[in-house]
Amino acid sequence: MTAPIPADIPDIPRIPGIAASAAAATVSVVPADAVVPRVRRPLVAVYRLLVALAAAAGVALDLVLGSPSRVLSYFTIQSSILVAVVFTFSAWRAWSARRPLPPAVTACTLLYAVGTALVYHLLLADNPSTFSMTGDIETLTGWHALTNQLLHSAIPVAVALDWLLLTRPGPLRLHSAAAFLVLPVAYLAFTLTRGVLLPPSTPARYPYPFLDVSQHGFVVVLGNATVLGLACYALAVLLVALDHVRPGPRRRRRPENRISSPATSGLK
Repeated sequence: MTAPIPADIPDIPRIPGIAASAAAATVSVVPADAVVPRVRRPLVAVYRLLVALAAAAGVALDLVLGSPSRVLSYFTIQSSILVAVVFTFSAWRAWSARRPLPPAVTACTLLYAVGTALVYHLLLADNPSTFSMTGDIETLTGWHALTNQLLHSAIPVAVALDWLLLTRPGPLRLHSAAAFLVLPVAYLAFTLTRGVLLPPSTPARYPYPFLDVSQHGFVVVLGNATVLGLACYALAVLLVALDHVRPGPRRRRRPENRISSPATSGLK
């Protein structure tokens, strides 16, 4: 027979350097999914998939209507491709109840989509020489008008609504606003380098009129780029500030799984 365990076990003195490490070794990190159950969001997944398909369809139509090398040189197309990719992955994660994409990814996608829309509607839409990504035409009609409004208006609004109503706050940090400018700066360098290397007779040698070095010169173009860069940074800072004050999407409350005991259920 074994001796009975005494009711009161005296405290064992702590051994320096051993007790602390042994106690730390027994501590295990519990994943968040084990405490908070993952929730599928099928309606959110369907909405995001539709946005992704719309962005992909707009890009595909522009590639069919115009020269692919010309169409792909526009930041509108590149940001729309980003929307299609990000929203596809985001829809899959919402459908399968997986962890959402990093907040910085969704925020920079919103920044590029909204920034593209603002540049178009404030600087290009009322330009006497009609702005077209697919070719030199007098007026945008038919499929040209459809893709133009889809990529410059409908998609940015849909992305903004998803971020405001369906995406949980980050939290984003202020240094993220500067990191978001990496892609626009890289696009500027690519555009200016491409314009220098292409023959002067190439159509849409510079995709946007405010970046046309042959017409305005490098000094004016760099000035325009600086103003747009500062405006983009200000918009990024605004997104960071909004991320700290906007409410998150509401979730349905699940019934609590309480374990009944004689003390709680009233049974004796």
